[in-house]
Amino acid sequence: MARKNRRGCVPWILGLMLLAVWLDNGEDDWTGAPGVEAEQFDPRSPRRPMPQLPGESFLIEDSGPQQDSQGTAFAIDSDGVWMTAEHVTHDCDRLGIVRDGEVELVGRVLESSEADAALVRDGPRSAIILPIAPDAPENGEYGYHMGFPGGSPAVVLSRFMGAASARRGARGDQYEPIFAWAEEGRSPPSSGSLGGISGGPTLDQAGRVIGINSASTPRRGRVLTTDPSAMLRLVAASRDVDETATPVALPGMQDAVQRFRALVASGVIRQVYCDVQ
Repeated sequence: MARKNRRGCVPWILGLMLLAVWLDNGEDDWTGAPGVEAEQFDPRSPRRPMPQLPGESFLIEDSGPQQDSQGTAFAIDSDGVWMTAEHVTHDCDRLGIVRDGEVELVGRVLESSEADAALVRDGPRSAIILPIAPDAPENGEYGYHMGFPGGSPAVVLSRFMGAASARRGARGDQYEPIFAWAEEGRSPPSSGSLGGISGGPTLDQAGRVIGINSASTPRRGRVLTTDPSAMLRLVAASRDVDETATPVALPGMQDAVQRFRALVASGVIRQVYCDVQ
């Protein structure tokens, strides 16, 4: 759900202004600046393939190579470790996380090859971090998808439908484990695209990250997120995270909205920009 610039559409209003300033920065500002150093983590092998994936199967449209885009990231370790969606970071020449009204360049990324998850290793430090849930939710449980669709902060409410699988159209025939959710509401209310919410956290009612926002299917009313077990495998492989966080319970949508506003204000959830030259 990263908002792609394939039809001339990029985040607008303040997001557009910030992105334009960053992308159009003078060459002197970036002379000698390193590009994105992306490593790949893949737990699969011919001897240890991933198990057959259950549930529905989704085809996520992906019309071509990466282009300039905007997504969401969230902090999972105070030393500057962040998570986002792999399709947000993939093939970026420059990657930046918003900090104090500016886009701060980051360059060390560990991308999962089994799921839509990526870990940024050199992002801004954060005094508050989010915990990752160790287990899948029960069917019918609520989830709160947080991020910046269209460059504006929003929370999407949904109910968990179950484990499923997805394939990205232009990325081969590899299926990845995902969770499927049925959308029930948004704050603020809207009916537009969720482009830009990709990479943001989905929190369960216990206040834990139960997935990374990956895609949406407007006609079917589904939001797709990364399986948290794949997130935990990526975190363990990185050896970059050595902290735990105490979750804050979110029994209702209003609690989630207030929590989201606090997390944005404290810099735990931020916009991330991908520049392709």
